[in-house]
Amino acid sequence: MSSQHTNDTSGVPAVGADSAFRREHVLRDEAPQFVLPLVVRIEKAEPPARTDALETAARAVLVLLTDERAHGGGEWAQAVRDWQDARIRKVVRRARGAEWRKAETLPGITVRGDAAQVRVFPPVPLDGWPKELAKLQVSGTDLDDPEPVAAADGRALPVLWLNPALEMSAGKAMAQAGHAAQLAWWELTRAERAAWQESGFRLAVRTAARERWAELTGSGLPVVRDAGFTEIAPGSATVVADHPALRARL
Repeated sequence: MSSQHTNDTSGVPAVGADSAFRREHVLRDEAPQFVLPLVVRIEKAEPPARTDALETAARAVLVLLTDERAHGGGEWAQAVRDWQDARIRKVVRRARGAEWRKAETLPGITVRGDAAQVRVFPPVPLDGWPKELAKLQVSGTDLDDPEPVAAADGRALPVLWLNPALEMSAGKAMAQAGHAAQLAWWELTRAERAAWQESGFRLAVRTAARERWAELTGSGLPVVRDAGFTEIAPGSATVVADHPALRARL
C-alpha cells in the first residue's frame, strides 16, 4: 500500500477517485469493462470449508487493493484504475493440482485462510483473460461447512452479512463478499483503513438472520446489489458490509 493511504490520518472517508460507485452510472457503463480474477484452490480430497473460502476471498480483494503495485506508478495501477472506472466485476474460478500450480506462476497474490487458498490477480479486460486462467472452470465451487459456524458480532469486527433469502454457489458468494469488503473499504477514513490493514483484514462472513435482513439493508451500511449477470436477478441485495467504524457513524 502506498504511503498516501497509510500515513494520512484524515478523518474524512477515503472515497472518491478510487470509488467507482461514486461516479455517474452511464460513465461506468460506457467505460471499457474489466474483471478481477480470483482462483480458489479446491482439491478433491480436501476442499476448503465454504465460510473459510468466502472470508479468504474477501480478504484477497482487500490485499490486492492495498498492494503497492496497485497504486501510483505500480505495475498494476493502471489496470486497477481502469477496473474501478467501470463496473466492479469479479469472477471466481477453481483450480486443483497442476492447474493451481500454473495459476501461482502468474502475477498475483495468494491469500490463505484457515485452510482455504485464494489467488487474486490484477484486473484484466473481459475478453483478455490469460489462457492459464481462461480454461479454469467457474462451476463446481459448491462448498459446505462441515462444522457449525460460530456466531459473529458486528460490534467487534467487520461482518459481511449474506442475504438469507438467496441461494448462491460458493463462487458467486465469494465474489459478492469481495464486493462488500471493497464497498466497506471505500467508505472508511484513511486511519480506519490503516487499522483494518494492520489487523490483517480481520472479518467474518455470515448469513444474516431472516428477521434482521430488512434492518440491515435499511441501516445505511453499504449494500451490494448484483448486476444479474449470473445466478440471481438484477438488483438483488446480496451482502451488507457491517464494519464497526461505519456502524458507529450511523
